[in-house]
Amino acid sequence: MRIVGAAEARILNRRYRGRDSATNVLSFPYSFARGMVHGDIVLCAPVIAREALAQGKTLEAHFAHLTVHGLLHLRGHDHARRRDAARMEALEKKLLAKLGYPDPYASTPG
Repeated sequence: MRIVGAAEARILNRRYRGRDSATNVLSFPYSFARGMVHGDIVLCAPVIAREALAQGKTLEAHFAHLTVHGLLHLRGHDHARRRDAARMEALEKKLLAKLGYPDPYASTPG
């Protein structure tokens, strides 16, 4: 796991996803065998901080959510299709609840 600034996140996102902007989390899976996940997760601290503030979440909870999100990507989960996104979100909520964090998709006052 690596925590980076916006400039590095933008470079990585452009290089590997073709999107010229910093993003909150990137996952780079290497392999998944016998229950073991091998890969890298890159978290962009300024984007995560900005999102947490805008969404009324604690920074810790948002970092936890995006770490879980990245780990699920390493395990092969995706959210490109609506059904897959719903499945992934449900799993995120379940795992975060076990870790003591609130539902990251619950509406926040604003």
